[in-house]
Amino acid sequence: MNKKIAIIGLGYVGLPLAVEFAKKYQVVGFDINESRVSDLKSGHDSTLEVSDANLLSVLNKSKDKGLTISSDVKKIASCQVYIVTVPTPVDKNNRPILTPLIKSSQTIGSILKKGDIVIYESTVYPGVTEDECVPVLEKTSSLKFNQDFYCGYSPERINPGDKTHTVANIMKVTSGSTPEIGIEVDNLYSSIITAGTHLAPTIKVAEAAKVIENAQRDINIAFVNELAMIFNKLDIDTHAVLEAAATKWNFLPFKPGLVGGHCIGVDPYYLAQKAQEVGYHPEIILAGRRLNDAMGEFVATEVLKLMVKNDIAIKNAKVLMLGITFKENCPDIRNTKAIDVYKALTDFNMNVDVYDPWASSEEVNAEYNINTIETIKTTYDAIIHVVSHNNFLDLDLESLKNKNAVVFDVKGTLDSKFVDKRL
Repeated sequence: MNKKIAIIGLGYVGLPLAVEFAKKYQVVGFDINESRVSDLKSGHDSTLEVSDANLLSVLNKSKDKGLTISSDVKKIASCQVYIVTVPTPVDKNNRPILTPLIKSSQTIGSILKKGDIVIYESTVYPGVTEDECVPVLEKTSSLKFNQDFYCGYSPERINPGDKTHTVANIMKVTSGSTPEIGIEVDNLYSSIITAGTHLAPTIKVAEAAKVIENAQRDINIAFVNELAMIFNKLDIDTHAVLEAAATKWNFLPFKPGLVGGHCIGVDPYYLAQKAQEVGYHPEIILAGRRLNDAMGEFVATEVLKLMVKNDIAIKNAKVLMLGITFKENCPDIRNTKAIDVYKALTDFNMNVDVYDPWASSEEVNAEYNINTIETIKTTYDAIIHVVSHNNFLDLDLESLKNKNAVVFDVKGTLDSKFVDKRL
């Protein structure tokens, strides 16, 4: 299949996909963020998902293959395949926001031609592609679905910060709006995905498969988070319990922690929304979400208890938070639950410093109105290891502690001899 491909949205999902396709095809990466486009054109990816060397190796390579990056819609008008990788977040009431998806569909519809294929990768609830996006494409283009143009859905499986499970190394689910298009979409992805592909029978099946992947992880993490709450009350080390239980061959090795980010902390709400639309109230899915969303406050409360036990005055206490990103060794701060810990502590009039060498201080300030510190220059009454960046393993925690100071390890990855308690 020798087609020109457009990737709409060059974030954590779109850019790695564009680079992979560009090794074999002529690809145009499109994004409305001018600053992002400028950085990528210079050969640098601020998300660190693609190395500068890999990006430069495919930029404007040749006529037959390579990557062109632009914010000009005219540059993607000659493409035959459009792959949409824009964000699908939720609002403050945890309701799905489809605006980026709809606007992308309008953009594509304005240049859509007969025979073109539009493939969506953004996480959605079952039915969004055909019930929400297709009507926009039809209206904007004046073309007929499954007659003049076709659609596919192939859910993204990017794991930010993971340099082992990269795009080509993760099996890809594919689907098409007709059996023939399904095969064509599958062939396209199988040409770059070395781990293989799985052709789902319908677009709705592929959409549903994606949304339950992260809902399943969310529920399992909620279970061990609840165990952590119970074992904390019983004064039992949760990680020691999980380590013992993991000796059974079929025990699932989930660990407690803060569940944020753009996938696990969001996707279950998409499934819940659709379930409620058809008259079913999902008990387990939403219960897991409520429990995981409460973990930031739980961590802050446990730190307060430790401080009180050590006779540390709470008001104006100096606290160091290690990490603000949503996961380790990754600069992504979207929907981070570390912010919940920060807010709970500052509500008690504590002075909280946030140190995170992975996060952009400008982005943190713009998103959360927090000024992170570039270096640690003082000592603290409490230190909270929130995100397990590799950088933090080399910190001399003892030199950062005031008298009677406490250390709380959320991720359970620090040397236990330096830790007063872990989640």
